[in-house]
Amino acid sequence: MAAFPLWLQLVLSFLAGLLLGGFFFGGLWWTTQRLVKAPKPLLLILLSFIVRSGVVLAGFYLLLAGGWPGLVTALTGFFAARLAALLIARPPKKEPVV
Repeated sequence: MAAFPLWLQLVLSFLAGLLLGGFFFGGLWWTTQRLVKAPKPLLLILLSFIVRSGVVLAGFYLLLAGGWPGLVTALTGFFAARLAALLIARPPKKEPVV
């Protein structure tokens, strides 16, 4: 990434963090939706965790080549994706019974 200016590197790192977070938390959501009908739920949980974690760790490792500012920016994007996943998956608010 040395050919790009620093601001563009940081923007791309943030977007990469968003993608990694979307993959991780989207995969977590996908896994939890299939647990009820899975013949071997423990195997599904373990395989999903290994694949999601492996992809995310490999992505952060590749981003580390750009230096620590890019890694910190990517982690910020990852946690922004976590926040978005929490807001999207939030159960609807219950109306108070009067």
